[in-house]
Amino acid sequence: MTTRPLSDLAKTIRSKNAGVDRITFDIIFSDRGNYDLVRRSGALSRAKVARLFNVPDSRISDFVEFDPAPAIKFTIAREQPSGSPGDADIFGAQQYAPLIDLPIEVGDEPEGGGR
Repeated sequence: MTTRPLSDLAKTIRSKNAGVDRITFDIIFSDRGNYDLVRRSGALSRAKVARLFNVPDSRISDFVEFDPAPAIKFTIAREQPSGSPGDADIFGAQQYAPLIDLPIEVGDEPEGGGR
């Protein structure tokens, strides 16, 4: 099975504050094909996000696959409020890194696309 990193399939992968106690993540696709491919792969689910970010499921307040604007969004409760002592990312803008290289199964096509 051939895989590609999520960053090859998504137009935008980002994280940002959602208030002082949550960080929201957006994975936005430029086309429905890549969005559907990622959804069908099962690589992004509430349970897999919990494992990927090493957080209990209870810290994930939302997980949404938004078909009208092909995007996947989830929100994770922070361990401590934004800007509190010890907070290393006050804006929550650097938390998406584990998503970049997330392998997505794309089928049995040879490396390089084969098209």
